[in-house]
Amino acid sequence: MINILVTGSKGQVGSELQALKNDYNYNFFFTDRNSLDITNKKEIENFIQENSINIIINAAAYTAVDKAEEDIENADKVNHLATKYLAEIAKEKNIKLIHISTDYVFNGENFKPYTEDDITNPNGVYGTTKLAGENTMRTINPKNSIIIRTSWVYSSYGANFVKTMLRLGKERDSLGVIFDQVGTPTYARDLAKAILDILPKIQNEKVEIYNYSNEGVLSWYDFSKEIMRMAKIDCQINPIETKEYPTAAKRPHFSLLNKSKIKEEFNLTIPFWKDSLDKCLKIMGERK
Repeated sequence: MINILVTGSKGQVGSELQALKNDYNYNFFFTDRNSLDITNKKEIENFIQENSINIIINAAAYTAVDKAEEDIENADKVNHLATKYLAEIAKEKNIKLIHISTDYVFNGENFKPYTEDDITNPNGVYGTTKLAGENTMRTINPKNSIIIRTSWVYSSYGANFVKTMLRLGKERDSLGVIFDQVGTPTYARDLAKAILDILPKIQNEKVEIYNYSNEGVLSWYDFSKEIMRMAKIDCQINPIETKEYPTAAKRPHFSLLNKSKIKEEFNLTIPFWKDSLDKCLKIMGERK
């Protein structure tokens, strides 16, 4: 039996991996910050040794983008140093490592979908610490390990944009939502399923990077309009510019990811964003 350690099991991707666990013939160990401190290398080593771990899926991350601008040390511990420890242990013990990263490693100023080889240039602490985690993993280079960059993640679990829109849409008559940031949402269940589907096929000498999000192109404004339409919430969505909604951390204006590599190498079919939103809202009981 293959033993898989999943970190960040209470996050969106971690929760979706738990929801899918019975569909796959793996033995999962789901951990969070209370059961395994991934910023403590010795603790990780002991856990992996005691449970004969074969694969690590690192779904843990410091994702409070604005808070990270001041909480630099903790963001770096989770996004950078923990990834370093996991990579070192994975290499030493010949363990496969799947690490989830973000579109925030780019500055969002591109004019065509980002490929895995495009130059990285993060705008803030969150993106900088996630890129540092990527770079240290690539330097250590555990065999049969990959990095998956994703964007705009949502789920029926945890806090996310979809849940916020549903709540605010029911509370207010109108909402202003940003229209000049473009990308594609990622339904965390689709990403979790993709990870579990490609696991047996991962075989590489050096760390490989892949992009993953749902298919399609839209703005946050478009996304909000569709959420309200599907949930039949009578709330007027008004387009606003980024400058009208200032935040501590700068958001990428352009987050489209080119997914050709992961689709071709693993023969993967990626769902269209509207189809995935429909499924998620049905699970949440919000699809009317």
